[in-house]
Amino acid sequence: MNTPQIITDEQLERETLEIARRYKEMLKNTYVTLSDEDKKLIRKAFDLAVEAHKDQRRKTGEPYIYHPIAVAKIVADEIGLGATSIASALMHDVVEDTDYTIEDLEKLFGTKIAKIIDGLTKISVLNRQDISIQSENYKKLLLTLSEDVRVILIKIADRLHNMRTLDSMREDKQLKIASETIFIYAPLAHRMGLYNIKSELEDLSLKYTKPDAYFNIEHKLTETKTERETYINNFCKIISEKLKAEGLEFEIKGRSKSINSIYKKIVNQGIPFEEVFDLFAIRVIYRSDKKNEKFLAWKIYSMITDLFIPNPKRMRDWISQPKTTGYESLHVTVMGPQARWVEVQIRSERMDEVAEMGIAAHYKYKENISDDETKVDEWIHQVREMLEQEDTKDAIEFMDNFKFNLYSKEIYVFTPKGDLHSLPKGASSLDFAYSIHSNVGDHCLGAKVNGKLFPLSHKLQSGDQVEIITSTQQKPKLEWLEYVVTSKARSKIKASLNSDKRKIADEGKEIIQRKLRHLKVDFNENTVNQMQQYFKLSSSQDIFYNVAMGVINNNDLRKFAERNSGFTGLINRFRKSTFSSAKKEDFTVVDKSKLDSLVFGNDEERLDYELATCCNPIPGDKVFGFITVSKGIKVHKVDCPNSISLQANYAYRIIKAKWIDSTQREFKALIEMQGLDRAGMLSDITLIISKNNSLNIHSINLSEDAGIFDGKITVSVKNKSELDKVILDLKEIDGVQSVKRTYKN
Repeated sequence: MNTPQIITDEQLERETLEIARRYKEMLKNTYVTLSDEDKKLIRKAFDLAVEAHKDQRRKTGEPYIYHPIAVAKIVADEIGLGATSIASALMHDVVEDTDYTIEDLEKLFGTKIAKIIDGLTKISVLNRQDISIQSENYKKLLLTLSEDVRVILIKIADRLHNMRTLDSMREDKQLKIASETIFIYAPLAHRMGLYNIKSELEDLSLKYTKPDAYFNIEHKLTETKTERETYINNFCKIISEKLKAEGLEFEIKGRSKSINSIYKKIVNQGIPFEEVFDLFAIRVIYRSDKKNEKFLAWKIYSMITDLFIPNPKRMRDWISQPKTTGYESLHVTVMGPQARWVEVQIRSERMDEVAEMGIAAHYKYKENISDDETKVDEWIHQVREMLEQEDTKDAIEFMDNFKFNLYSKEIYVFTPKGDLHSLPKGASSLDFAYSIHSNVGDHCLGAKVNGKLFPLSHKLQSGDQVEIITSTQQKPKLEWLEYVVTSKARSKIKASLNSDKRKIADEGKEIIQRKLRHLKVDFNENTVNQMQQYFKLSSSQDIFYNVAMGVINNNDLRKFAERNSGFTGLINRFRKSTFSSAKKEDFTVVDKSKLDSLVFGNDEERLDYELATCCNPIPGDKVFGFITVSKGIKVHKVDCPNSISLQANYAYRIIKAKWIDSTQREFKALIEMQGLDRAGMLSDITLIISKNNSLNIHSINLSEDAGIFDGKITVSVKNKSELDKVILDLKEIDGVQSVKRTYKN
């Protein structure tokens, strides 16, 4: 937020009226019916927040209190939480940004609200550290799930409003926050059942991490909006008439797929926007008592499939077996008029409430709660168990493991007695054994799947009936880690394998602390992370173990200390200045044809660097520098496949990079082509590249299958303009269907 500004009495009066209007708007659509006590609590929180933030303003120049009110509105309307959460949302920044303390809030509002705000404050502190995602810190964040899930839900609302107002931030800040959002908050929203919020977070993240793709899809959706709305309305009318004839009470909603989901289809399937056929989705929401919900869902399914042919591969039944978030719905994709695929979601009003509001709609925080455990409770219990057992200190590995459990699709398998277990798709027999009990997993020999014997590595399918075979002589082995995908199984196997190793590592930790002190190197998590990179080890425990065993000796540590001082100096050199005065125009390329060399930081220094092989940047691409531990500066494209992870995890090691016009250096670029094979195709391709565009071909590889050719060509170009021109020319060749730049050899 900005420092206090001088404002006129007239402006102050206008803002006071606007604050009051926003407060009333926030309460108007409150999802939970508020009692008089609830309203008093919320008003008390609002008055305190207004007073606490009275001299503070946002980057936009608006009063800061607008932000807490907006977060509280999301909490109330879009997530559906009650008075305690609304009050906490209004005061979520009070402790962090003003003179109020947690003890003050506890006296005024009680322990429950004070604990929620304390949790939110701790998360904000983590997000402002140089290393934005650290394994231990995010464990603490995620552990709040089991203490009070409202902390995470309010934090998701806070992040959503920040993303909605991200335009006022510098471009480098936009990229960092958007990367962190797609890396952690969108998966969390998904796992909380907040599918609308998850989609919006993904769309907004795409807007800042891959703006060209985002605005291109948005433009095309706008162009086709009228035509799509007409199509959906006509489709809905056909279904509506059929359902009305049966006397059903219902509502039909039509919508388009999210921009991010369309983008993923374009990338994953390698098709243009025009060939993404399942852009349409409608929702049939019917009224029913609990007893007849399932019967009516299948009745509506039957009527819809009488009208339109269903796609058997796209049938999803989450009514018979709901997701672990509590989500219930029947999904079917049918062939609509004009041979277009349309997804139809069938659900009752109660199911729709859960789908819209996620955990909040059925979880126990509607202030009056029962003690019976829900699927959500089970999952939160599993989260805590996983976090407490997971011993990896590598932030990327930890988050990848956790995100797998957030995003993975589910399969359902049975025990010999008929009990149902939910596992992530791709789970093995060994995962199933550990899901039953850690002792069963530790002593697992194999499994009988549907009566047949299979190895531990066998991947299970939905509907399998599995019997685990055990032996007291069996013990976990290192290769077991290759068989499992669930965090619980991985952590249990690692714990068993590491029990002896951990004792030796503890001794090594004491040795290394003493030796680093002698070398005048601070022993902290940042140093340990650098040592992992330097010695090419996967965890801090491996470092301590190798020191204790003498594999890493005094001479090795001395070399690290010398290297470390240079690495730290390079980071510190750019840390404060790199983006401190960055402006939009710094990131804007004017004449791409003349750009061919890189400079770094605000002082535009010439430094040694390497171009990252994961994205192969060329002049004209938007890029950034990443300070590696042992290989200097690596230059990546802003939309590099690894950009999200680097920006989210190592923001303190990112430096601004800028293309300038200096020499005529050439760069390699990889072009991918596909089309109909014919005589002379290779000759036409090489003619376009070599003769018409005067470019050097380093390698060309064409393969043909059933009349379709796939090709990859490596060419030398001076800048992005040259590459864009040759791609356009190649697209004009007869029979060529697609040409694009790629990063995969």
